Amino acid sequence: MKYLQSALLAVQFLTQVPVKFSQYPNVKAQGGSLIFYPLIGLIIGIMLSAVALMLQSAPLLLSAAILLTLWILITGALHIDGLADSCDAWIGGHGDKKRSLAIMKDPASGPIAVVMVVCTLLLKFTAIVAILEQQLYWLLIVAPLMARSLLPLLLLLTPYVREKGIGAIMVANAPRNTVFISSALGVTLALLMGSTSALIIAVLALIGLRAVMIKRLDGLTGDTAGASLEILEMLTIVVLVIG
Repeated sequence: MKYLQSALLAVQFLTQVPVKFSQYPNVKAQGGSLIFYPLIGLIIGIMLSAVALMLQSAPLLLSAAILLTLWILITGALHIDGLADSCDAWIGGHGDKKRSLAIMKDPASGPIAVVMVVCTLLLKFTAIVAILEQQLYWLLIVAPLMARSLLPLLLLLTPYVREKGIGAIMVANAPRNTVFISSALGVTLALLMGSTSALIIAVLALIGLRAVMIKRLDGLTGDTAGASLEILEMLTIVVLVIG
Protein backbone atom coordinates (compact mmCIF):
# COMPACT_ATOMS: atom_id res chain seq x y z
CA MET A 1 0.00 0.00 0.00
CA LYS A 2 1.26 3.47 -0.91
CA TYR A 3 1.02 5.41 2.36
CA LEU A 4 1.67 8.81 0.77
CA GLN A 5 -1.28 8.34 -1.57
CA SER A 6 -3.44 7.22 1.35
CA ALA A 7 -2.42 10.28 3.37
CA LEU A 8 -3.22 12.59 0.46
CA LEU A 9 -6.58 10.90 0.02
CA ALA A 10 -7.34 11.54 3.69
CA VAL A 11 -6.53 15.21 3.09
CA GLN A 12 -8.85 15.19 0.07
CA PHE A 13 -11.71 13.48 1.93
CA LEU A 14 -11.55 15.59 5.10
CA THR A 15 -10.44 19.04 3.95
CA GLN A 16 -10.64 21.50 1.09
CA VAL A 17 -6.90 21.47 0.53
CA PRO A 18 -6.48 20.86 -3.23
CA VAL A 19 -5.01 17.43 -3.94
CA LYS A 20 -4.47 16.17 -7.48
CA PHE A 21 -3.40 12.73 -8.70
CA SER A 22 -2.06 11.89 -12.14
CA GLN A 23 -3.82 8.56 -11.67
CA TYR A 24 -6.45 8.10 -8.97
CA PRO A 25 -5.21 5.72 -6.23
CA ASN A 26 -6.44 2.14 -6.14
CA VAL A 27 -8.92 0.73 -3.63
CA LYS A 28 -6.16 -0.36 -1.23
CA ALA A 29 -4.85 3.17 -0.99
CA GLN A 30 -8.41 4.43 -0.52
CA GLY A 31 -8.93 2.03 2.37
CA GLY A 32 -5.58 3.01 3.84
CA SER A 33 -6.66 6.64 4.02
CA LEU A 34 -8.58 5.84 7.22
CA ILE A 35 -5.25 5.36 8.99
CA PHE A 36 -4.49 9.06 8.57
CA TYR A 37 -7.79 10.52 9.82
CA PRO A 38 -6.41 11.15 13.34
CA LEU A 39 -3.34 12.82 11.85
CA ILE A 40 -5.51 15.17 9.79
CA GLY A 41 -7.44 16.02 12.95
CA LEU A 42 -4.19 16.73 14.77
CA ILE A 43 -2.94 19.01 11.99
CA ILE A 44 -6.24 20.94 11.90
CA GLY A 45 -6.10 21.36 15.66
CA ILE A 46 -2.48 22.57 15.60
CA MET A 47 -3.39 25.11 12.93
CA LEU A 48 -6.28 26.42 15.03
CA SER A 49 -4.20 26.67 18.18
CA ALA A 50 -1.36 28.40 16.30
CA VAL A 51 -3.75 31.00 14.88
CA ALA A 52 -5.26 31.46 18.35
CA LEU A 53 -1.80 32.28 19.70
CA MET A 54 -1.24 34.81 16.91
CA LEU A 55 -4.56 36.50 17.72
CA GLN A 56 -3.84 37.00 21.42
CA SER A 57 -3.90 40.79 21.09
CA ALA A 58 -7.09 40.88 18.99
CA PRO A 59 -10.56 41.38 20.53
CA LEU A 60 -11.85 38.13 22.05
CA LEU A 61 -15.06 37.77 20.07
CA LEU A 62 -13.34 38.68 16.81
CA SER A 63 -10.63 36.08 17.46
CA ALA A 64 -13.27 33.42 18.14
CA ALA A 65 -15.14 34.33 14.96
CA ILE A 66 -11.93 34.13 12.91
CA LEU A 67 -11.08 30.73 14.38
CA LEU A 68 -14.54 29.31 13.74
CA THR A 69 -14.48 30.64 10.17
CA LEU A 70 -11.05 29.11 9.61
CA TRP A 71 -12.28 25.81 11.05
CA ILE A 72 -15.17 25.80 8.57
CA LEU A 73 -13.01 26.90 5.62
CA ILE A 74 -10.44 24.14 6.20
CA THR A 75 -13.12 21.50 5.77
CA GLY A 76 -15.13 23.42 3.22
CA ALA A 77 -18.24 22.92 5.37
CA LEU A 78 -18.38 19.34 4.07
CA HIS A 79 -19.43 17.93 7.43
CA ILE A 80 -21.84 20.77 8.12
CA ASP A 81 -23.55 19.90 4.85
CA GLY A 82 -23.84 16.31 6.06
CA LEU A 83 -25.32 17.53 9.34
CA ALA A 84 -27.91 19.64 7.51
CA ASP A 85 -28.89 16.82 5.15
CA SER A 86 -29.15 14.33 8.02
CA CYS A 87 -31.33 16.65 10.11
CA ASP A 88 -33.69 17.21 7.18
CA ALA A 89 -33.85 13.46 6.54
CA TRP A 90 -34.56 12.58 10.16
CA ILE A 91 -37.44 15.03 10.43
CA GLY A 92 -38.83 14.76 6.91
CA GLY A 93 -38.26 11.03 6.56
CA HIS A 94 -40.95 10.20 9.14
CA GLY A 95 -39.12 7.03 10.09
CA ASP A 96 -39.02 5.68 6.53
CA LYS A 97 -35.63 4.54 5.23
CA LYS A 98 -36.22 5.18 1.51
CA ARG A 99 -37.73 8.60 2.12
CA SER A 100 -34.87 9.54 4.45
CA LEU A 101 -32.23 8.52 1.90
CA ALA A 102 -34.03 10.43 -0.84
CA ILE A 103 -34.13 13.60 1.27
CA MET A 104 -30.37 13.35 1.90
CA LYS A 105 -29.78 13.62 -1.85
CA ASP A 106 -31.79 16.87 -2.05
CA PRO A 107 -29.32 19.81 -2.01
CA ALA A 108 -31.89 22.15 -0.43
CA SER A 109 -31.93 22.64 3.35
CA GLY A 110 -35.10 23.03 5.38
CA PRO A 111 -35.67 25.12 8.52
CA ILE A 112 -34.79 22.24 10.87
CA ALA A 113 -31.42 21.82 9.18
CA VAL A 114 -30.70 25.55 9.41
CA VAL A 115 -31.63 25.66 13.10
CA MET A 116 -29.46 22.64 13.96
CA VAL A 117 -26.46 23.99 12.04
CA VAL A 118 -26.80 27.40 13.73
CA CYS A 119 -27.07 25.77 17.18
CA THR A 120 -24.02 23.59 16.52
CA LEU A 121 -21.91 26.52 15.32
CA LEU A 122 -23.13 28.71 18.19
CA LEU A 123 -22.03 26.10 20.73
CA LYS A 124 -18.64 25.81 19.01
CA PHE A 125 -18.25 29.58 18.93
CA THR A 126 -19.04 30.09 22.61
CA ALA A 127 -16.70 27.22 23.55
CA ILE A 128 -13.91 28.85 21.52
CA VAL A 129 -14.56 32.15 23.32
CA ALA A 130 -14.18 30.38 26.67
CA ILE A 131 -10.96 28.68 25.57
CA LEU A 132 -9.47 31.96 24.41
CA GLU A 133 -10.57 33.68 27.58
CA GLN A 134 -8.74 31.12 29.69
CA GLN A 135 -5.83 30.90 27.20
CA LEU A 136 -6.16 27.11 27.04
CA TYR A 137 -5.14 27.07 23.39
CA TRP A 138 -4.15 23.41 23.27
CA LEU A 139 -7.81 22.45 23.80
CA LEU A 140 -8.42 23.59 20.23
CA ILE A 141 -6.39 20.56 19.17
CA VAL A 142 -8.48 18.06 21.11
CA ALA A 143 -11.87 18.41 19.39
CA PRO A 144 -10.77 17.86 15.75
CA LEU A 145 -8.35 15.14 16.88
CA MET A 146 -10.93 13.30 18.98
CA ALA A 147 -13.62 13.42 16.29
CA ARG A 148 -11.32 12.23 13.50
CA SER A 149 -9.88 9.49 15.67
CA LEU A 150 -13.34 8.10 16.46
CA LEU A 151 -14.82 8.49 12.96
CA PRO A 152 -12.87 5.54 11.46
CA LEU A 153 -14.28 3.32 14.22
CA LEU A 154 -17.81 4.36 13.27
CA LEU A 155 -17.05 3.67 9.61
CA LEU A 156 -15.54 0.24 10.24
CA LEU A 157 -18.13 -0.94 12.76
CA THR A 158 -21.29 0.22 10.97
CA PRO A 159 -22.77 -1.21 7.75
CA TYR A 160 -22.62 1.18 4.80
CA VAL A 161 -26.06 1.75 3.26
CA ARG A 162 -25.03 2.59 -0.30
CA GLU A 163 -22.95 -0.42 -1.32
CA LYS A 164 -21.41 1.27 -4.39
CA GLY A 165 -20.50 4.51 -2.62
CA ILE A 166 -16.93 5.71 -2.14
CA GLY A 167 -17.25 5.15 1.59
CA ALA A 168 -18.28 1.54 1.13
CA ILE A 169 -15.29 0.84 -1.14
CA MET A 170 -12.96 2.58 1.29
CA VAL A 171 -14.19 0.63 4.32
CA ALA A 172 -14.14 -2.70 2.47
CA ASN A 173 -10.45 -2.23 1.66
CA ALA A 174 -9.28 -0.69 4.93
CA PRO A 175 -6.47 -2.42 6.87
CA ARG A 176 -8.65 -2.79 9.94
CA ASN A 177 -6.00 -3.58 12.55
CA THR A 178 -3.81 -0.67 11.48
CA VAL A 179 -6.80 1.67 11.47
CA PHE A 180 -7.78 0.56 14.98
CA ILE A 181 -4.24 1.20 16.21
CA SER A 182 -4.16 4.64 14.58
CA SER A 183 -7.51 5.55 16.12
CA ALA A 184 -6.40 4.30 19.54
CA LEU A 185 -3.26 6.45 19.36
CA GLY A 186 -5.29 9.48 18.33
CA VAL A 187 -7.82 8.99 21.12
CA THR A 188 -5.00 8.51 23.66
CA LEU A 189 -3.31 11.73 22.59
CA ALA A 190 -6.62 13.60 22.75
CA LEU A 191 -7.22 12.20 26.22
CA LEU A 192 -3.79 13.32 27.43
CA MET A 193 -4.46 16.88 26.24
CA GLY A 194 -8.13 16.94 27.18
CA SER A 195 -10.21 15.20 29.82
CA THR A 196 -11.74 11.84 30.62
CA SER A 197 -15.20 13.44 30.60
CA ALA A 198 -14.76 14.59 26.99
CA LEU A 199 -13.71 11.09 25.93
CA ILE A 200 -16.63 9.44 27.73
CA ILE A 201 -19.19 11.82 26.21
CA ALA A 202 -17.68 11.42 22.73
CA VAL A 203 -17.73 7.61 22.94
CA LEU A 204 -21.31 7.57 24.28
CA ALA A 205 -22.34 9.93 21.49
CA LEU A 206 -20.68 7.68 18.93
CA ILE A 207 -22.54 4.63 20.25
CA GLY A 208 -25.82 6.54 20.29
CA LEU A 209 -25.38 7.90 16.77
CA ARG A 210 -24.54 4.44 15.47
CA ALA A 211 -27.66 2.97 17.09
CA VAL A 212 -29.88 5.68 15.61
CA MET A 213 -28.40 5.20 12.13
CA ILE A 214 -28.93 1.46 12.20
CA LYS A 215 -32.49 1.86 13.44
CA ARG A 216 -33.46 4.37 10.77
CA LEU A 217 -31.24 3.50 7.79
CA ASP A 218 -29.82 0.05 8.58
CA GLY A 219 -26.39 1.69 8.50
CA LEU A 220 -24.59 4.93 7.70
CA THR A 221 -24.08 7.16 4.68
CA GLY A 222 -21.55 9.83 3.84
CA ASP A 223 -23.97 12.46 5.16
CA THR A 224 -24.52 10.76 8.51
CA ALA A 225 -20.77 10.21 8.85
CA GLY A 226 -20.20 13.94 8.27
CA ALA A 227 -22.98 14.79 10.73
CA SER A 228 -21.39 12.51 13.32
CA LEU A 229 -18.05 14.26 12.91
CA GLU A 230 -19.64 17.68 13.46
CA ILE A 231 -21.55 16.47 16.52
CA LEU A 232 -18.48 14.81 18.03
CA GLU A 233 -16.40 17.97 17.55
CA MET A 234 -19.09 20.14 19.10
CA LEU A 235 -19.68 17.87 22.09
CA THR A 236 -15.96 17.43 22.74
CA ILE A 237 -15.12 21.14 22.77
CA VAL A 238 -18.19 21.99 24.89
CA VAL A 239 -17.41 19.30 27.49
CA LEU A 240 -13.76 20.41 27.61
CA VAL A 241 -14.85 23.92 28.50
CA ILE A 242 -17.46 22.83 31.04
CA GLY A 243 -14.85 20.69 32.73
